[in-house]
Amino acid sequence: MKNKNVMVCVTQQKTCERLIVSGYSMLNQNTDKLFVIHVVNEKDNFLNNDSDGEALEYLFNVSKKVGADLTVLRSKDVINAMEEFAKKNDITHILMGASPDADIMENQNITLRLKKNLSKVEFIIL
Repeated sequence: MKNKNVMVCVTQQKTCERLIVSGYSMLNQNTDKLFVIHVVNEKDNFLNNDSDGEALEYLFNVSKKVGADLTVLRSKDVINAMEEFAKKNDITHILMGASPDADIMENQNITLRLKKNLSKVEFIIL
């Protein structure tokens, strides 16, 4: 059976813990790997308030508990950075949270663009 490499996409919110835990529960065997990733647009302020840093540190600790690394990337093209990471790490599954109503169009756009370029990857939206 092929190894599962699960990529969990998180934002700077503590509520993303549920995504990390769900990603961890998808692993079946010792050789499966969990990758937690947060991509920040280069133009955005990163950790622009204390709660962002606190949330990211919290998610870092949650990731560590389940044996995953939390990777934070800065990029001009967030979607491209996610694709490159997925290809480099032979990702088989991508787990993302559903966006609040205001961001639904943007979220669908991100998911559709990723699906188009990562056709062999299974997507799970929670």
